[in-house]
Amino acid sequence: MSPAKFRELGAFLRSRRERIRPTDVGLISGPRRRVPGLRRDEVAQLAGASVDYYNELERGAGSQPSEQMLAALARALRLTRDERDYLFHLADRPVPVETGPAAHVHPGMLDLLSRLPATPAQVITDLHITLVQNPLAIALLGDQSEFTGKRGSLLYRWFTEEDSRDLYPAEDHEAQSRAFVADLRAAAAARDARDTEAAGMIGELRTSSPEFAALWAEHDVAYRRNDRKRIIHPELGVIEVNCLNLFSEDNRQRLLWFTPVHGSDSADALDMLSVIGTQEIYEPASPVMARGR
Repeated sequence: MSPAKFRELGAFLRSRRERIRPTDVGLISGPRRRVPGLRRDEVAQLAGASVDYYNELERGAGSQPSEQMLAALARALRLTRDERDYLFHLADRPVPVETGPAAHVHPGMLDLLSRLPATPAQVITDLHITLVQNPLAIALLGDQSEFTGKRGSLLYRWFTEEDSRDLYPAEDHEAQSRAFVADLRAAAAARDARDTEAAGMIGELRTSSPEFAALWAEHDVAYRRNDRKRIIHPELGVIEVNCLNLFSEDNRQRLLWFTPVHGSDSADALDMLSVIGTQEIYEPASPVMARGR
């Protein structure tokens, strides 16, 4: 990065920070606030960065930010797609594709996510790539921001990596597999005919996973709108939850949130998540928001 671009990057981040109200991102605006927008430490917290590192960025110094950090900053500052692209250009990083793990999260989805602090919730793509999680979702499902590329998709890992199924009881695996395949068929059909991402995933899975190939040949199609799931938590055991979905207008992103099943002990277990937190159960990469699923 040139010094001029670094200075512009810092100025741009500062200008976007100053326009955001704390309540816009789910923070409490106290009576003693001395700045109209967010503080630097609040942006750092929301983006999962150290305060010192973010301060360096605003000063137009430090090291070139990674694509993952830029995506996290774009979400923390509620940037529009054009603003997100500009941020990547300033940092001399390629603008991410709209469907990968660093895809731009719909601002409305982020707003709703920030208003669900007491409920496990996350935003995923139509190919089951998780873009952002709140802390309770990390505590329930694990922070999987380490997954990049095609492995960012839980659906892809489900059929290619056996340990990805450890989250669910073995007797539920067949139903989960069928639901994944039917949902993928619906999502792929809704995409543009020139799309290669979904087609490439389908082609690879048909070759590498006999289970996927057999289920794909059945031609079942159904979006995953409302699921009942049993999730295995390493400390709390099996938690039975309802998984609810809110789709974006183009069906490319979904807000998922998890509620306890009525009549079960899940309500107490979900309450315990806020007490236990992540506590390094899943060794999360960020204490606030994380990408992946």
